[in-house]
Amino acid sequence: MSQDASRRCLEELDVVGARRVWAHVAPHLPQPKTDSETLVTMHMVRTISESMPFNLRAYSHRWLLDHNYPSQLPDHLKPKAERIYPKIVTAVGISVNGPAYMKDVLTTVRLSMEDAVNDCYADGKTEPEFVRARMKEAREKVLKHVGRTGR
Repeated sequence: MSQDASRRCLEELDVVGARRVWAHVAPHLPQPKTDSETLVTMHMVRTISESMPFNLRAYSHRWLLDHNYPSQLPDHLKPKAERIYPKIVTAVGISVNGPAYMKDVLTTVRLSMEDAVNDCYADGKTEPEFVRARMKEAREKVLKHVGRTGR
């Protein structure tokens, strides 16, 4: 197996191929235990490698940061990489309005909607339609309870 095989695996993020190449080239060195460990390592190597095309280095820089791993991209290249692959920040807005005498109920509604959003994000389900539906269910559940009990 050649250097070309290693480079191809890095460029294509071929995890299975990379593990095979590493086992063949360096069987005496520690081997990655999982595909995910291999993938992280490959992204780190891509950010370090000056021979790698910049767009691949920039993509791996963003991937590492998004997955809470340190990027090895040199500091002077980070601004350019972050223009190509900016960090995407999501937000959820919750607005609950009503008359002042319902302040306690409205606060309960808002808190239940916040809990629903937090549960969605904790489960990794961040699609807007999914989150919106869970928020609506939480709101309706509180309002239904209030309707039954009067408070």
